[in-house]
Amino acid sequence: MSITTDLDHCTYSVAWSAEDGEHVGLSAEFPSLSWLAPTSEAALAGIRQLVTDVVRDMQAAEQGVSLNRLASSKLSS
Repeated sequence: MSITTDLDHCTYSVAWSAEDGEHVGLSAEFPSLSWLAPTSEAALAGIRQLVTDVVRDMQAAEQGVSLNRLASSKLSS
């Protein structure tokens, strides 16, 4: 299985969460991910960055990089 790198074609949305009292950013392609923020712009930016980070992690896993090595590289940058 190949992981997509064209994240501009992902579907993002922002909704108000009365329960959280903040805007929530969502991605249709990654329904388990969300990002809370005080503004809709920040929620959109947050979910886009989160999806980018998750896809990067998935690509590292696909290439056989261990979680320890991945965590070490993230902590050192």
